[in-house]
Amino acid sequence: MRNASLLLFIWSVLFTTASLADSPEGGDIEVKVKMVGESIIVDVTFSVPATQQEVWAVLTDFDHMADFVSNLRESKVASVSGDTITIFQRGAATYGPISYPFKSTREIRLMPFDKIRTHLISGNMRKMEGTTYLIHEGAQTRVIHHTDTIPEIWFPLAVGQVFIEHEMREQFHEMRNEIIRRKRASFRRH
Repeated sequence: MRNASLLLFIWSVLFTTASLADSPEGGDIEVKVKMVGESIIVDVTFSVPATQQEVWAVLTDFDHMADFVSNLRESKVASVSGDTITIFQRGAATYGPISYPFKSTREIRLMPFDKIRTHLISGNMRKMEGTTYLIHEGAQTRVIHHTDTIPEIWFPLAVGQVFIEHEMREQFHEMRNEIIRRKRASFRRH
């Protein structure tokens, strides 16, 4: 038991040190991770200089998401029924020496161009509920994302918070980059 405690302490120090050394990319993306019992609650907020429709086009491009979100290996729409779609995604979240493979089938309810609701159907999490809001703010759109998950594996508090915060910041940074890239490409065509 003493060795396990020592190993946990070493991992915590490594992850805390690594988080302080992270690059400033996406530093303006606010990520808050709270671990309450088994639940991991994540809140993400950022702004992007694009319309709600431009942001929506990227956040709902599930068939191509693996092309611009690096932790995804596969992402596809499995079915569509009105404003509800079912998607399948698999990939691996990696930070330092730790890698967490994931897969999920989720029901996504679309409320263009304001809200996206997510509900886990199956995968390697016991629970995943999420809502993403797109709010028009002049020449920008603010994205507010909230998820409540229960993973199948236990994450130590210090390590888990740093790991999840890093993954969420990186994922939304990559999506924001794709929004900007598409906006610029569209501007050049016109």
